[in-house]
This record gives sequence, C-alpha cells and structure tokens, in this order.
Amino acid sequence: MNALYPIHPADPAIHHLTGRQITDLIVELRTEGREFGLLWPSAKPGETIVDGRVLVSLGNVPASTVIDLLALVREFNRRRVREV
Repeated sequence: MNALYPIHPADPAIHHLTGRQITDLIVELRTEGREFGLLWPSAKPGETIVDGRVLVSLGNVPASTVIDLLALVREFNRRRVREV
C-alpha cells in the first residue's frame, strides 16, 4: 500500500481479500481518518463482486478505494510526525 501508487480496482492483488479483511481495513480507515471526517458508519464489505472486484457497501465503491484512502491518510500522518 503506497499513497504514491494507487491500487487499480481490478488489481489482482486485492482479489483474494475476504470480507473480514475488508472489514478490518474499513475499521482502520475509520480510526485513522476520523480527524478528516472519514467516518462512514454504514460501510461494510459488499456482497457484490463485479469483474473480480469486491465492492464495499458505501455506494458500491471498489475495495481498492478504501485501501487507497487508508494509504493517503497513513502517508499524511507519517509526514506530519516527521515535521514535529
């Protein structure tokens, strides 16, 4: 996961993610992104897989969107800590 290189929704690296793993990523994104307003209380792994993409029940965004947002928040926090 790297903020400079977003994951494409059809990336084969995320096809193996289970619902539980996606849930863990959503929880982590909520925790890390709370100060930025990334709360999404209703987000959960979707039951839908489109073209090999696991969707998140949040307007049917690909799981890669959650991963990419989490990478951006982590990168921001890393840079902020270095500046202090």
